[in-house]
Amino acid sequence: MTDRPHPLVSVVIPAYNEAARLKPGLEQILQHLRATGLDCEIILVDDGSSDRTADVVHRYLNGTVPLRVLRQDPNQGKAAAVKRGLLAADGRFVGYVDADMSTPFAEIDRFLQALADGADVAIGSRSMTGSDVQVHQPLHRAVAGKLFGAFTRLVLLPDIADSQCGFKFFRREVAQDLFTRQRLTGWAFDAELLYLARRLGYRLVQIPVRWINDPNSKVKMLTAGPKMVLDIMRLRWLHRGLRR
Repeated sequence: MTDRPHPLVSVVIPAYNEAARLKPGLEQILQHLRATGLDCEIILVDDGSSDRTADVVHRYLNGTVPLRVLRQDPNQGKAAAVKRGLLAADGRFVGYVDADMSTPFAEIDRFLQALADGADVAIGSRSMTGSDVQVHQPLHRAVAGKLFGAFTRLVLLPDIADSQCGFKFFRREVAQDLFTRQRLTGWAFDAELLYLARRLGYRLVQIPVRWINDPNSKVKMLTAGPKMVLDIMRLRWLHRGLRR
């Protein structure tokens, strides 16, 4: 067995029953890679899907883009899927994006440039000056998101404008360190990663992004919201002995 060449960037896509809405995002990937020649591999983490998610990705990308499909069975949630993919990634830079491409894939170029310029972690922000939210969330979700963001800044991350945007990239060795330590299983895992990065002294940059709300988001705020708040409150205790 020969070693695979390491790509410049590994992009992880966590997916659970996404067969019906993956195609536009996959087309974005193909168009961008054809236009730029970016040395990129895609890692799909199929998180226990019962539909044809993996088949759709194989049909669109296999043979045109370096592709790995990792299967989790049963479904374990986005946090576990992202962690599985990032720990398996071996690009110089690694990161994860949402299956619905709410942040367009072409935004990746600015993130890779930030990492090449010396950042350890580059995260997307929908809240910074320069961001372009082209389709907004429904009012109840927008209000819940702002309240959660304000709470997270108050309790944990005072300088992070948007901890939850699903477009984050890392130098590979930094991702390995952070995800090995990461413990939350719910939606607040994004904030946990940023808390770990801050505590460990990694250089983090925030990048304003274009963003288009997907009305089929799988985050159910009435059930996920309270757990996310509780997770934020217990993060300092979870990582009380943190050392680099």
